[in-house]
Amino acid sequence: MILDMKKILIIGGATATGKSAAAIRIAHRLGGEVISADSMQIYRGMDIGTAKLVPDEMQGIPHHLIGELNPDDTYNVAVFKDIAKQRIDEIYARQKIPIICGGTGFYINALLYDVDFSQNEADHIYRQKLEKMHIDELWDILRKIDPKATEMIDKNNIKRVVRAIEYHNTTGGKISEHNERERARSPAYEAQIFVLNTERDKLYERINCRVDDMVAQGLVAEVQGLLDNGYASNLVSMQGIGYKEIVKYLNKEYDLDNAVSAIKQATRHFAKRQITWFKHQLPQAIWIDINKQEVEDFL
Repeated sequence: MILDMKKILIIGGATATGKSAAAIRIAHRLGGEVISADSMQIYRGMDIGTAKLVPDEMQGIPHHLIGELNPDDTYNVAVFKDIAKQRIDEIYARQKIPIICGGTGFYINALLYDVDFSQNEADHIYRQKLEKMHIDELWDILRKIDPKATEMIDKNNIKRVVRAIEYHNTTGGKISEHNERERARSPAYEAQIFVLNTERDKLYERINCRVDDMVAQGLVAEVQGLLDNGYASNLVSMQGIGYKEIVKYLNKEYDLDNAVSAIKQATRHFAKRQITWFKHQLPQAIWIDINKQEVEDFL
C-alpha cells in the first residue's frame, strides 16, 4: 500500500473476532498507527470488561483513543469523530498509515463520511426527560417513530436511542433517513475496509470463552473498584455490557453465574447486531473468515 494523505485502513467486525491483533500485524507490516473505534475502550479503569490491550500486547505500535478519558467524561460519536480526524492528521504528518480498528460501526461510518452532528440545536430539557425514562419506554417510542432505526441501533445503547428520539423531536424527521443521506455523501477518506467474521457457532464459542476469561482476570473487582472510586452505576459508561450485569450481581440482584450468563447472552446479541450493521452499512467492505483467511492476504 502506498501512503496517501487521504488513505485509511479500517478493520471492523463483531466482538471477539481478533480485530486488535489483526490491526497490530498490519501496523507492523505497513507502518501504521491504530485508532480505536470502540465506544468503551476510551475509558480509564475499564480494562478487563472492554478487552482492552495492555501495553505489552500493543507490541510498540502507537494506539489512540484507548484509556484517555475518565468513565464520567462525555464521549459520543461526535466527540470520537472530531478527535479521530485530528489524530489521523497527526499520523499523516508522521508519514504513517491510520488504521481504524473497532466494532462500533456507527463511529466508523461517522468518520468515513464526516457526518455532521452540529446542525441541530439540542433540546436539553427534552433530553433530560428522555434520560430519566426506562430503556423499554424509550425503545417503544423509537419503534413508533422510526422502526427502521431499531434494526440498526443496539437497544442497550441509550445514547443512540435518546439521540434518535431527540432528532425526531427536533426535526420531525427520522434518524434512519438522515443517516442514509449522510452515507450517500462522498467518503472523506479513501478507505480499504475489512470486516472480520466467522461461523456463528464458532463466534459464540469465542465470546463465551472471552467472558469466562474476563471473570477469571478480575472483572468483578474491576467493577467494584469503579464504584468505590465514585463512578455511579447509572453513568453511560457503566451501562456497557459486562459492567451493568456485574453491578447487579454486586447489588445482589442475582448471583455470579446468572451475571456471567447474562453477559454472554448480551454479548452474543450485540455481535449479531454488529454483523447486521456492517453488512448493511458498509457493503464495500471485504469480509474475512478469521478461521480461513487473514487481512494480510488481501493487501
